Amino acid sequence: MPTRRKVPGIRPYDRPAGGWGALRATARAVREQMDVEEAPLLLYRTNKPTGFDCPGCAWPDKEHTSTFQFCENGAKAVTWEATKKRVTQEFFATHKVSALLEWTDYELENQGRLTQPLVYDGGSDTYKPIGWDEAFKHIGEVLRGLPDPNMVEFYTSGRASNEAAFLYQLFGREYGTNNFPDCSNMCHEATSVGLPMSIGIGKGTVSLADFEHCELIIAMGHNPGTNHPRMMGTLHEASRRGVPIIVFNPLRERALERFTDPQNPVEMASFGSTPIASSYYLVKVGGDAAALKGIMKALIALDDGADPASGLLDHEFIAAHTNGFDAFAADLRATIWDDIEASSGLSRNALESVAAAYAKSNATILSYGMGITQHAKGTSNVQQIANLLLLRGNFGKAGAGICPLRGHSNVQGDRTVGITEKPTAALLAGIERVFGFKTPRNRTCKRRVRNPSRSRIRCRWCTRRAASCGPRRSSCGPNRQFSPAWPMPLCQTAKFLGWI
Repeated sequence: MPTRRKVPGIRPYDRPAGGWGALRATARAVREQMDVEEAPLLLYRTNKPTGFDCPGCAWPDKEHTSTFQFCENGAKAVTWEATKKRVTQEFFATHKVSALLEWTDYELENQGRLTQPLVYDGGSDTYKPIGWDEAFKHIGEVLRGLPDPNMVEFYTSGRASNEAAFLYQLFGREYGTNNFPDCSNMCHEATSVGLPMSIGIGKGTVSLADFEHCELIIAMGHNPGTNHPRMMGTLHEASRRGVPIIVFNPLRERALERFTDPQNPVEMASFGSTPIASSYYLVKVGGDAAALKGIMKALIALDDGADPASGLLDHEFIAAHTNGFDAFAADLRATIWDDIEASSGLSRNALESVAAAYAKSNATILSYGMGITQHAKGTSNVQQIANLLLLRGNFGKAGAGICPLRGHSNVQGDRTVGITEKPTAALLAGIERVFGFKTPRNRTCKRRVRNPSRSRIRCRWCTRRAASCGPRRSSCGPNRQFSPAWPMPLCQTAKFLGWI
């Protein structure tokens, strides 16, 4: 029997998520990082119209009726940004970089905030302070000395404001490149690529108010208790009004099982909690697309045996707003249940139960996180989610739609103002018209196509199937990004969401 590795801070826990444990953790973070007398006022301003957005998750603000509009993780994010700890030049003078490489991320972060620009000195293997003017001069010298602008990557994240991100992308494009990787390339690139092909836009279609009108929530591949805890308040409210919440996750996450809302005085005083998931399915890692296909296969079977007037599938919506449905349905009917069960790790009965619950709901929201997107099959996963929602017309109406959960509060905003390595022609034309400089254009793949009929790889830097691109990815495009072609007909919208 292998010995279980002990991890500091990890111990058995049988209580609900949130509650008094969240309050204690918040108080401890404030005490360790900030001046106690400054913290209350700063936290009070979090997510307020006259304050600032939380630098934690991207869950939207509800009506500002509560004194505190933040969660445990949000409070920790604020305190670590506003920490009283400082990393001075004395610290770097006594710590060589080779030694710091052995430190954990937590240990490095816990030293505090930098106080001035630094430059690496190879002779002493330390960082040394440098003046701002000298730092800017050095950056300029490096940028001017490179033979190709595409040798530079201008990285940013959702922590940047819209205004800063807009100026940043102007600077990079005037320099001559579209290399703007950001945190979204990791967390939701599958959404940015897959959703436009399915529904015409690469972002969610629901608002916070839709959760007040939905009749079913399906949650896939995310743990809101850790990654977007303010969502727990919304799920808590939905559960208490009787909305079924169906969860697909390879692990049992405590917050998705039961949750104590720290802002609910009755639960806090009684040490009570609210169950969140009405059904919890432990899908196999990487088996989400198969699980979704099983639900849709069961749904098609229910519709085949139902009265045409039953409205089990929204055939009017499908006819008006999608294409490829007949081939899509035929593929589902032909798929073998044994294959679905083996790939998803779930039984046929379980997936048919989900299909039956989905068929009863007149307004369904499906939320998903990086457990869906950070896979080789991430794009396929996202498109299958869209397909499932399209089958019952769960777009363009109250209480229904797709809800990709972003990781930072302004990822979508930064993308909207131009932080993208695949800019639209309209964006580039607008920059040229207003700012008067020639924008860079993405390079295309010039390799000859060999036997394209046998390829399942589509190079996104050209419009052809390129069999030779698969094993020679480094030769195509400045960003070398590829996605597998979809192996089955898509239930895609044909009118680019003109009906929303």
